[in-house]
Amino acid sequence: MISKNIFIKTFGCQMNEYDSNRIYDSVSKLGFNKTKDQSNAECYILNTCHIRDKAKEKVYHEIGRIKKLYRGKKKPIMVVAGCVAQAENEEMLKREPYIDIVIGPQSYHKINSLLEKYVEEKKEEETEFDTVSKFNYFDDIKNKDSKISAYLTIQEGCDKFCHFCVVPYTRGPEYSRPFNQIIKEAEQLIKNGVKEITLLGQNVNAYSYKENSKEYRISDLINYLNQYNELSRIRYTTSHPKDMTDDLIDCYSSSKKLMPFVHLPIQSGSDKILKLMNRKHTVEDYLLIYKKLQKINPEIKFSSDFIIGYPGETEKEFNETLNLLEKINFINSFSFIFSPRPGTKAANLKTINNDLTKERLIIIQKKLFNNQIEINKSMEKSSIEVLVENKLENQNKYFGRNKFLSSVIFDADKNYIGKLIKVNIEKSNQSSLFGKVEKNMKAA
Repeated sequence: MISKNIFIKTFGCQMNEYDSNRIYDSVSKLGFNKTKDQSNAECYILNTCHIRDKAKEKVYHEIGRIKKLYRGKKKPIMVVAGCVAQAENEEMLKREPYIDIVIGPQSYHKINSLLEKYVEEKKEEETEFDTVSKFNYFDDIKNKDSKISAYLTIQEGCDKFCHFCVVPYTRGPEYSRPFNQIIKEAEQLIKNGVKEITLLGQNVNAYSYKENSKEYRISDLINYLNQYNELSRIRYTTSHPKDMTDDLIDCYSSSKKLMPFVHLPIQSGSDKILKLMNRKHTVEDYLLIYKKLQKINPEIKFSSDFIIGYPGETEKEFNETLNLLEKINFINSFSFIFSPRPGTKAANLKTINNDLTKERLIIIQKKLFNNQIEINKSMEKSSIEVLVENKLENQNKYFGRNKFLSSVIFDADKNYIGKLIKVNIEKSNQSSLFGKVEKNMKAA
């Protein structure tokens, strides 16, 4: 087996990060080794995301950059993977001859055979939805991820069909992995030294797997993982308000390892806009979930996603979103101007004046960012628990996260990687907390 270098550049969501790691695990069987040097690879993979604006054009721009990088060198096998590949498929091969292989998210189990075929000088496109075969294939390959915090996909696809979203068309229908397969992979990650597992899915809390007349939900996964002594923390993302069931809410009381942080996208604070988006929930539904969680655990923090300037949004609907921010003090949220995605129901709707939507976005983000600054400020002069993930390069500083997923950077005179420690917070900004390890600290 000839050793070859492979470089994967990953765009977008945590699911893509997980997928890239699994692709590495698969192609290693062909003799490919992971490299950090993107200018010295026999195979170059772009794992793409279709959520952000102009995703397709960004891919072609990136390929143009790669062409320059390899000018005068042997061309790498150029693979475009992910959601843009799924949406564009054969068109990409026609438009850009530099691309050799196009592969969608549900076909990653075929990556090895596609690479072997390419060596035989045959360009390939593979974008069929075959989720079951994909997971069955990867279940036989050990997940080698040994980071302190690792992702674990439990569910893929979406049946919600929000009018602005391309995910149902790029990731396919909702599919939940067998319970025992997930546990087996979780055990492998824990064996690798992983201390925190984030359960992943496009609609992660829609997870539902039936076997022998029993239905397994995400709450069952959380409660099962809670028993592993070597595992310190459990998280999940991304969830949908419609699937925020009472059994999952109860986990915030029953599970000591489930972190008190909920990322729950609402998209708008207006019932009119939520209906136009086909979100299948109301603002009151969302607030009820918030109140239930606050009652179970008052320290729980929320983050969310907001789309600003969705077609039909007037000043009234925009102000309703602002009003929601007064009711829930979000610790960390993402906000974007509406951008039409080809193939979605909202793609052909009349958009709002761009200058107006930019003004609204600035107002929303100012409020959200102020929330983040105030919450981080409130943690100054306190001692907080941090899971240490890594040491910063060329510095005697370490990086970790608190239970609310906030970044913490701190000084330390010994290696605490993988440990739960107490850090005295001295200062903060919008995105991070800064401090020092508590004196006489004994890491857990």
